[in-house]
Amino acid sequence: MASRHEQVVSDLRDESADLLTLVSPLTDADWARATPAAGWSVQDQVNHLAWFDEAATLAVTDPAEFAAGAADLTGDVPDLLVSRQRGMAPATTLSWFRAARTGFLAVAAETDGARRLPWYGTTMSLTSSVTARLMETWAHGQDVADALDVTRAPTARLRHVCHLGVATRAHSFRLRGLPVPAEDVSVELSAPDGALWTWGSAADGQRVRGSALDFCLVVTQRRALADTAVRCDGDVARTWLSIAQAYAGLPGPGRAPQ
Repeated sequence: MASRHEQVVSDLRDESADLLTLVSPLTDADWARATPAAGWSVQDQVNHLAWFDEAATLAVTDPAEFAAGAADLTGDVPDLLVSRQRGMAPATTLSWFRAARTGFLAVAAETDGARRLPWYGTTMSLTSSVTARLMETWAHGQDVADALDVTRAPTARLRHVCHLGVATRAHSFRLRGLPVPAEDVSVELSAPDGALWTWGSAADGQRVRGSALDFCLVVTQRRALADTAVRCDGDVARTWLSIAQAYAGLPGPGRAPQ
């Protein structure tokens, strides 16, 4: 049986292949399409992934060099980095993403998943880093799919995104300077195959229920809570889902209800 690290590396490989299948045949006009992320085109989304793939690889291969570069970045880092890549030919972006993702997958597959790595303002295990790359790939892939008016079929890989969504509950409160509630929250999600995925306890009366897909859309701020079928019982659960953020960086603005 594959270890958790081996499984998430394999799943990231598959998630990457799905995104490449989506973007490889695009015309230059398609690459320039606006996505739901304000000011970002399809090409910006893929450039973002490629840049952070290279950063994640460097965090493994040369932590000191990574830390030095990270110290020089301040403010809204994603927007800053994306703006630096504008003007690149779409074909160059596609080649860059292929190479950067292949490089990261190779390093991740041959390194102990428990190894601690530096990241922006924190540290994490390599397995967590791979999981974060999968979440980012899925979330930015959703923006690309929305821009192209494509509906993606949910897969079991969403479990990794759900896991991060639950694991970052306290982070979502701290990010906004709010006290972290002591109450636990029960999370009960229907998987794409009909199975039930669960986290936490309902002993405190706080409960989140819905589909894994809708939950992932909410915690990655790709959909407003009101535009999904996710249901929250209890003030703590409702507040959490209104500010949930499964990714690092500044507090995200979320998406306005449609």
